[in-house]
Amino acid sequence: MASSCSSLQCSLLGLLLAAALLQCVHGGRTLAALVEQQPLPMTYHRGALLTGPLSVNLIFYGKFSVSQRAIISDFVSSLLPLPGQKDSVEPSVATWWKTLAKYYAASKTPLPRVALGKQIVDEAYSLGKSLHDADLAALAARGAPSGAVNVVLTADDVAVEGFCMSRCGTHAASAQSKAGGGRFAYVWVGNSAAQCPGQCAWPFHQPMYGPQTPPLVAPNGDVGADGMVINLASMLAGAATNPFGDGFFQGPREAPLEAATACAGVYAKGAYPGYPGNLLADPATGASYNAHGAHGRKYLVPALFDPATSTCSTLV
Repeated sequence: MASSCSSLQCSLLGLLLAAALLQCVHGGRTLAALVEQQPLPMTYHRGALLTGPLSVNLIFYGKFSVSQRAIISDFVSSLLPLPGQKDSVEPSVATWWKTLAKYYAASKTPLPRVALGKQIVDEAYSLGKSLHDADLAALAARGAPSGAVNVVLTADDVAVEGFCMSRCGTHAASAQSKAGGGRFAYVWVGNSAAQCPGQCAWPFHQPMYGPQTPPLVAPNGDVGADGMVINLASMLAGAATNPFGDGFFQGPREAPLEAATACAGVYAKGAYPGYPGNLLADPATGASYNAHGAHGRKYLVPALFDPATSTCSTLV
């Protein structure tokens, strides 16, 4: 049975930038104000974590350009360096993913090796342009559930329940068919470029709230797709370490803070509310990033909460 999402964890605060916190039954990137991080421990609730090898299947729903699909699929490919890959440069997306090994050490299970699985493209909007949680679960079920995380990516003209009002993405779990048994984890992320880039694509767009500082240049030249990568990274980290709502999280089960969402708005050292931190800059384009990926790409990934030190760990 698909999980349903909870309400906003905290209200928008005056002049503070509205940015990402994740919440849902198992996590969702919501639109809440950046606040100073509280030194709460990341508690392990003894539930199952995702184990590998793990395929990430991408389900593109609606119109995505070839370039947009490549930005996202290359990000997933970057989570695990390919053998002999010569363009792997630090700091890297793969190193960011390896940070989650501390969670897996505490649960006495190995960090899953992640690989890009199959890609499904539904440009016909087979379920319409207004989706609910049940529709997301149905779309996720199109991917092979065994040993996989199925990722539903909705185009910028698709309205999703709660999108922009209370979340930018989510991860949840759904029961498989009786024949397959068990549960499978899935992720949904929306392209916010046409609906709420100031909330779900920050810092690559001016914020809807707070000081109107100039936006950063997106590393792959696409505010919507580069914003989706940030949300996808957050959701994959949460899905891996808290797939069924009883893994690692802070706070109440109904509105958990997870590996990435406990560090909302933090991308590099020196971050503070409304400022993502001292990021790297591409000298040729001026684009901001903190991780190198496959095929020479650059990405912005969120800080991950370090369960050993109770601090936000960044790559730069």
